[in-house]
Amino acid sequence: MSEPRPHTALAWSIANTAVTKLGTMVVGILVARLLGPESYGTYAVAFLALMAVLSFNELGVSLAVVRWKEDPREIAPTVTTISVGTSLLIAAAMVVGAGPYARAMGEPDAAFLVALFAIPVVLSGITATPAALLQRNLMQGKRMLIDQTATLVTVPVMLGLALAGAGPYALVIGHILGVAVTTVMFLRMSPLPWRLGLSRPHAVALLRFGAPLAVTSILVFAVGFADQIVLGSMLGATALGLYVVAFNLSSWPVTMLSRPLRQVTPVIFARLQRDPGAMRHAFTRLSALVLTVTIPGCVALAALAPEVIRLVYGEVWQAAAAPLAWLGALAVLRISFELAYDFLVIAGSTRSLMTMQVVWLIALVPALLAGAAWSGVGGVGMAAFVVGLVVILPLHLFYLARAGVGIGGLASGAALPALGALAVGAAAVGMRAVQPSIWVTCAVTGLVLAAVWAVLLRRRREDVSWFRSGAGSPTPTEPPTTRSEDIHV
Repeated sequence: MSEPRPHTALAWSIANTAVTKLGTMVVGILVARLLGPESYGTYAVAFLALMAVLSFNELGVSLAVVRWKEDPREIAPTVTTISVGTSLLIAAAMVVGAGPYARAMGEPDAAFLVALFAIPVVLSGITATPAALLQRNLMQGKRMLIDQTATLVTVPVMLGLALAGAGPYALVIGHILGVAVTTVMFLRMSPLPWRLGLSRPHAVALLRFGAPLAVTSILVFAVGFADQIVLGSMLGATALGLYVVAFNLSSWPVTMLSRPLRQVTPVIFARLQRDPGAMRHAFTRLSALVLTVTIPGCVALAALAPEVIRLVYGEVWQAAAAPLAWLGALAVLRISFELAYDFLVIAGSTRSLMTMQVVWLIALVPALLAGAAWSGVGGVGMAAFVVGLVVILPLHLFYLARAGVGIGGLASGAALPALGALAVGAAAVGMRAVQPSIWVTCAVTGLVLAAVWAVLLRRRREDVSWFRSGAGSPTPTEPPTTRSEDIHV
């Protein structure tokens, strides 16, 4: 049987993400318009707690299923036992701490919502192994079926409850039902039967592998959501709601490109890990392709922030345009950093990842506090972007260079997309200055963006062909490793 092609899995993943994101975006917009910034902010406080615990829920051991060099059935039961056990403990702690957390965020009404979110925490532990097995086998077609079925259940529930006046509970209940559906389908479609088990040697190896990743994931969460934590605690739920709307819009390119890629890139790098030169080459070419799409697109989103907020959410949400202008630009860095993260994990540089997250958090928190005090939600967005550009980008480049990645090649891949982004930004600013119609401004800027993408992708056609041909994957005849215990990164 031939190996699944990365580009085929990526196509499924992009299609899945596009359809899912479109559905959740539409329902999110409608619900945000129905709830308003205050009620939406209450939900954001609870959802922030869910994201926090999911960042380390299964202690990072599920990635070992993707990384394992032998038959994954050897470790699957142990991974499942660790995932379920830790998720139950974390969910219990979440229920106990719901009240203090909600009060600390200045929104006591969110406490019960936080407690309800303990349910998807447990369900995520149950599905950790099946989800990792689907990723390992590049079975993105099945993953798409799972996600779209959940969306079909979630969307009408959220909208119906919101119209009935359920407030933030509409989003929470809809989310829980969606996770319940995915749990059932993951269990039914898992390549291996779901079962518990515990092998002490495997458990030790898994925890040794997963613990650094779990700690890093906590730091990644702290970095990724420090802006929301600072903003909510300093300025309250309403300001948090405004910021979350901007963050969600800025996450569109991250969701559309980075998340599908992250279903594929760990597999690509893992297949090439016996040839470090080929793995570095793959990273450089993937980075060039990613930047070709993201730099012009994210700059367009940042430049059109006022128009996008007004068209999508309405005048009541206009204050969200200030952070969106910065968060749109930050999205380029977020996507690049996530690609680098996957490369450095497979390259065995987990300590450098942890170091970067610590430095990022130390630099970010005071900058966010200063930004919030100086200019509210807009200042928080600006602080997040400046720290990412000035502190964290050079640090990523340093560790990539130490892993053997040529910085000149990365810079070359970014040069033309940056020039294209200048043209897109100039079109947006120019159209806004000469005429008052936001529709015309968006339409003309969109045409310029499409033209830039067409030119850039044509110049990158060799890289596109390389990815479609398998992205340097080894042939099935490559001698397999015999060290099943070699799980550490």
